Amino acid sequence: MALNDVELCEVKEVHRDKVNEVCSSLPDEDELYDLAELFKVFGDSTRIRILFALLKTDICVCDLAETLNMTQSAVSHQLKILKQARLVKSRREGKQVIYFLADEHVRTIIDQGREHIEE
Repeated sequence: MALNDVELCEVKEVHRDKVNEVCSSLPDEDELYDLAELFKVFGDSTRIRILFALLKTDICVCDLAETLNMTQSAVSHQLKILKQARLVKSRREGKQVIYFLADEHVRTIIDQGREHIEE
């Protein structure tokens, strides 16, 4: 979108009450940074595919790799990123490591995102 495609006010008039209201409600810089980092994790379609698989069932890396037609190494790399973002967790079952969604918030984020793009 070019700059001239954005509609601008015809006159510069600052509404101090609105500016103050917004400024007083903004999270601190650390929280904004953390939130931006979280959303960056959702910016990769492979990670989204993994999350969709985990929406359906808890699953091991071997099965994820087969499902997504990827190497275990590639899946493992993406799972590490998802785990660091606290979106997935894992548990050991014998010789396998099973991955699952960290909590219902992850499901909600994905559901809300789908609703938004389908509008």
